[in-house]
Amino acid sequence: MHILKVVQAYYPFQENGGAVVKVRALARALARHGHEVTVLTADLGVAARDDTTMKIERSRWGWRVEQDGVVTVYLPTLGHYRALTINSNVIEFCRSHLREFDLVHFYGLYDLLGPTVSFFCRRYGIPYVIEPMGMNRPIDRNIQMKRLWHRCMGGRYWRNAARIVATSEMEQEELLEDNVLLHKIVMRYNGVDSVPDRAGILRGSFRRQHGISANEPLILFLSRLIPRKGADVLIQAFAQACPQSGRLVIAGPEGETGYRAFLEKCAIDVGVGGRVLFTGPIYDEQKRAVFVDSDLFALPSRYENFANAAAEAIAFGIPVIITPFCGIRSLVDGRAGLIVPPEKEPLADALRNMIDNKPLFERLREGCTEVAAQLSWDRLTQQMEGYYTDVLASENGTH
Repeated sequence: MHILKVVQAYYPFQENGGAVVKVRALARALARHGHEVTVLTADLGVAARDDTTMKIERSRWGWRVEQDGVVTVYLPTLGHYRALTINSNVIEFCRSHLREFDLVHFYGLYDLLGPTVSFFCRRYGIPYVIEPMGMNRPIDRNIQMKRLWHRCMGGRYWRNAARIVATSEMEQEELLEDNVLLHKIVMRYNGVDSVPDRAGILRGSFRRQHGISANEPLILFLSRLIPRKGADVLIQAFAQACPQSGRLVIAGPEGETGYRAFLEKCAIDVGVGGRVLFTGPIYDEQKRAVFVDSDLFALPSRYENFANAAAEAIAFGIPVIITPFCGIRSLVDGRAGLIVPPEKEPLADALRNMIDNKPLFERLREGCTEVAAQLSWDRLTQQMEGYYTDVLASENGTH
């Protein structure tokens, strides 16, 4: 198959969220399986990135990179508002190049790339699937603007999709509640890469760098710093569960201006300012280093379509504490972690239980292996290939 993937932000712009990692992993896995894969995305400054692994070339439509069997086209960006960009070359790309593809896979909503490319898909009779990544219900920032997007350009884009990809049972239920037809919905979890062999080499490096002893419990929170994620509640619960020892690492980019300062003040106010470490955004080797040195992962979020960081923690054999509002809950509950409400008292109890109850901790840590196997990208790529094949068969009238 010749597959086009359309996403607003792509590697190396990992600061733009989990979609960057997910789309890249799935694209590379499809290429390994013998498919021709192209990613179409906005240029957010790729030429200025210091990434020696990428060989950037000029192309007719913008910058072009070929890496790990995947071709990426970065369209010049004329202007942007938050994540939304204006990319005039997308029209010429579609007119001259889109008919080469068998199928298009869109990721996310609330941009202009998806509706524009889907217009040409409908014109040329090219089937497409949409993976909304939990965005179908506006929940963060500019809610009125997102509703306007649905009314003005989301209608035909959404209605004419051959399939809608849900990444959790929770999202599948939401789509059904929002009147998406059952036969259009398919489900595929977000995956995780296997832990590289070199991860063992990193063991202890994060603790040494920050003066954390090997015996001190290390609890990791990794996500964007926005109110919905619950880092403030976690800080309060940590102070209650670990009044004398233990470290809490708050890692991730600031999603709202001033929110990190608010969290730092929270830590000081509850008396653990010296034991809460704010790292800012971390990627690649830095992220692996903190994972291999962590004992627990906690994400008391009030809504997560899936919770990619929790899945990554599980791949590293780290038991997790999440809420009922995380899509990954069905895989985690009683197998690789605990499910608790996003409130201080139950969260503090869960932290104490994980730290003090060694049999429970070991059982959940052992369960991480089985859950991680369910989330391997090779397995999930085969599932996605099946969905693509079904779409093309339906379009060709063989179903």
